[in-house]
Amino acid sequence: MTPPHAERLRLSGPAGALEALIETPAGLATTPAAFGVICHPHPLHGGTMDNKVVWTLARAFQELGAPTIRFNFRGVGASEGSHDAGPGEVGDALAAVAYGRERWPQAPLWLAGFSFGGVVAIRAAAATQPTRLVTVAPGITRLEVGDAPPPQCPWLIVQGDADEVVPAEAVIAWARTLSPAPQLTLLPGAGHFFHGRINELRDTVLEFMRAAADR
Repeated sequence: MTPPHAERLRLSGPAGALEALIETPAGLATTPAAFGVICHPHPLHGGTMDNKVVWTLARAFQELGAPTIRFNFRGVGASEGSHDAGPGEVGDALAAVAYGRERWPQAPLWLAGFSFGGVVAIRAAAATQPTRLVTVAPGITRLEVGDAPPPQCPWLIVQGDADEVVPAEAVIAWARTLSPAPQLTLLPGAGHFFHGRINELRDTVLEFMRAAADR
C-alpha cells in the first residue's frame, strides 16, 4: 500500500488550536467515499494521536479509501488548553469532525476511538451521526459514557479478553445493555494495547467495514 499524503496542521478547537494530522490515500478522488476521525487514548497516561492502535485504525480507514484526521486532545503535544476529563475532549472531537465536514462536505463520517478515545467517540457520535463507529477497548470503567444514546449506525467494539486496563467482562456486560446492539468482537489473549495483535486488529476492522458497506 502506497503511503498516504500527510499534512500537519492546527485545527480550531473550543479551547484553542488542536494539533492534527490529515492523511489522504494516494490517488484519492476529489470526493472520497467517507472521511475518518480517530480519537486517542487517555491524555494523562501517555495517549497521543501517534498511538499505534490509533495509527492502525487510521490505516484501515485509508485502505478503504477514506482520508483520516488524527488529532491531539487539548493539552497534548502542541494542542492548546488543558485536560478536561471528558467533556472538553468531546468538544475537541466535534471540532475535528466539523473540520472534516467543511473539507469534504459530501463525504459521510466514520468515527473511531481507542480506550478513553473510544468513550469520547461514543459521546461525540450522538451529535455527529456517523455512518460507522469503531471503538477499541472503550474505557467505560475510566470515563462515563453518560446518557449518550447508542448510535444507530453499524458499530464495532473490539475487545481483548485479557485486557489489563478495561476488564473485558465489564465491556461485555455493558454492550449487552445497548440497543441497537453493536458488533462485539473478542480477541482471545489480547491485552489492552494489543501487543503482537495489531495486524489482527486491523483485519477485524477491515472485515467489519467491508461487511457494513454490503448491507
